[in-house]
Amino acid sequence: MYGTQSRIDLALEYQAQIPILRPSIHARRANLTVKFQDIYGFMVEGNVDDVNVLNEVREKVRQQGRVWWALEASKGANWYLQTHVSSTLKASLRFSALANAITLKNLIRKGIPAVLRPKVWFSLSGAAKKKSTVPESYYNDLIKAVEVEEVRKWIAKFHPFLFHVASFRYEDLPRTFPGHPWLDTPDGHATLRRVLVGYSFRDSEVGYCQGLNYVAALLLLVMKTEEDAFWMLAVLLENVLVSNCYTNNLSGCHVEQRVFKDLIVKKCPRIAAHLEALDFDVSLVTTEWFLCLFSKSLPSETTLRVWDLLFYEGAKVLFHVALAIFKMKEEELLIAFQVGDVINILQKTTHHLFDPDELLTVAFDKIGSMTTTTISKQRKKQEPAVMAELDQRLRRLNPEKVNDD
Repeated sequence: MYGTQSRIDLALEYQAQIPILRPSIHARRANLTVKFQDIYGFMVEGNVDDVNVLNEVREKVRQQGRVWWALEASKGANWYLQTHVSSTLKASLRFSALANAITLKNLIRKGIPAVLRPKVWFSLSGAAKKKSTVPESYYNDLIKAVEVEEVRKWIAKFHPFLFHVASFRYEDLPRTFPGHPWLDTPDGHATLRRVLVGYSFRDSEVGYCQGLNYVAALLLLVMKTEEDAFWMLAVLLENVLVSNCYTNNLSGCHVEQRVFKDLIVKKCPRIAAHLEALDFDVSLVTTEWFLCLFSKSLPSETTLRVWDLLFYEGAKVLFHVALAIFKMKEEELLIAFQVGDVINILQKTTHHLFDPDELLTVAFDKIGSMTTTTISKQRKKQEPAVMAELDQRLRRLNPEKVNDD
């Protein structure tokens, strides 16, 4: 448990991480596009209005941080670990635990302070529990295997079913958030490579898939240590997201796209009808959203607010957020009559969503309720069609292999 002085130190560190942005006088007068660095080191481009919005958001975050520190002081540093309750509340459930659970859900929807985020994520996501089930040397042993080039060559030669490991694309490393002051350095590339290839050793069916590099990179920035980032990646792929999202045929991702298309018809029928008339397939933009978990689309501080919810409430959050982006621009989308215009509207919207509260308010207040059970049923409904489609594609691409089978 943190002592009083430790909590003060953490609070001071937290405050220091959230600078007030001050564009130049020239920029303010001319309302020109300005560039600034966010608290995770990303260079952001926007206008002065964007800067003002981000300053307002950061002030809200400061205020929210004070609430977390007060709870740490009154209930103890790990008070949120006592909040997990089953969906069916037992009569013997302590009222205090239920109260904590309600408090925690509301707090997380308002944002976890950046300095507490690594600890809260690691505990609530199940990553800490997952790590505790293996020997302490587990990750180091994986990394030793990763670092031995001969091992990878041997795998590629004698175990072709592990082709993801052997086909890791080193050129993807410098493409992952280029220009970032740490990620785009030899040390950043090496650390990201170890996490990604290390996980491909852990799960050969997942191996390495484009999209994971962005997810792992952002986890590294948040979690501070590569081993903690590795375990967050593991719990994300094994417990939080639908299975097979990152396997060779991306079947899980295809299922999610079909579920999303059904949801947009139900939740945003006017948009769905208009896009269908344009012959616009929403997966043109939403596939990247789901594979990269919005890390390539939304500003990093907004993405991490989404991830706060993702690690606590589950993958249904991705559907809420994706629907909210469409809903927020409903009127603009309805008067767009070119596919390119639709894509431009959505890309511009996501790149300038500096106010996560605006996004999340739409996601949960205007989209309506979506339970994990309902989404699971939709996934099961869509799986047969997806697998049949993927099988047909395989037959077209490899007819000789299919005939041999």
